[in-house]
Amino acid sequence: MSTILQTIDLRMTYHVGKMDVHALRGLSLEVERGEFLAIMGPSGCGKSTLLHLCGGLLTPTEGKVLVDGEEITASSDARRTDVRRRKIGFVFQKFNLFPTLTAEGNLKLAERIFGKGSGNGERRREVLSLLKLESKMRHKPLELSGGEQQRVAIARALVNEPALILADEPTGNLDSENSEIVLSMLRDLNKKTNQTIVMITHNPEAAQYADRIIHMRDGHVVSEERPVAPPVPEGTELEGVHS
Repeated sequence: MSTILQTIDLRMTYHVGKMDVHALRGLSLEVERGEFLAIMGPSGCGKSTLLHLCGGLLTPTEGKVLVDGEEITASSDARRTDVRRRKIGFVFQKFNLFPTLTAEGNLKLAERIFGKGSGNGERRREVLSLLKLESKMRHKPLELSGGEQQRVAIARALVNEPALILADEPTGNLDSENSEIVLSMLRDLNKKTNQTIVMITHNPEAAQYADRIIHMRDGHVVSEERPVAPPVPEGTELEGVHS
């Protein structure tokens, strides 16, 4: 395997009044292409800061981030934006769907934002079908359950076919049943399309769906493990997935 995401001696310091808050303290990490990585740790350990740095949403105080071999930390804002458009999809805890748009409309907007114009209707339908949302294409977010809204958010992250998906607490607003469905779909997607997933979670059960779990504390990686993945709930397997 090749490395798709790498951080080298990554440091991030926030200035809060007269205090310096050290969110990351020289963190180095490698993520292999096609890997599903979960990042765990207590609140304030730096895991969300790490994810935002990996996505080029923040600039570190020191250190480097390389996405698919390209260093983004020393790049201009325009260059980082270009890397995000071409290579990275984001999934957030709060879904961040546009309430006035349908499921398909949210995907179409993502295509426009990421430079693909009106996009590819066949690709939108493929992704929505992949996540078992084909009957919900014309529904707006308020007409969908929380689990369905998160699946639309995942579909939006996938529509431009990024090599890397960064997911920040993707099941944080879901009940246990919908969490299992969403996590199983993410894992199956990862296995069948070879898209790399880096997921922040505070939930040990959610982390078990990953290939590897790293544990953070005080801005450092302190340990890692390889879990035995839980069974896939019936009816969540993805079919007809194309890499």
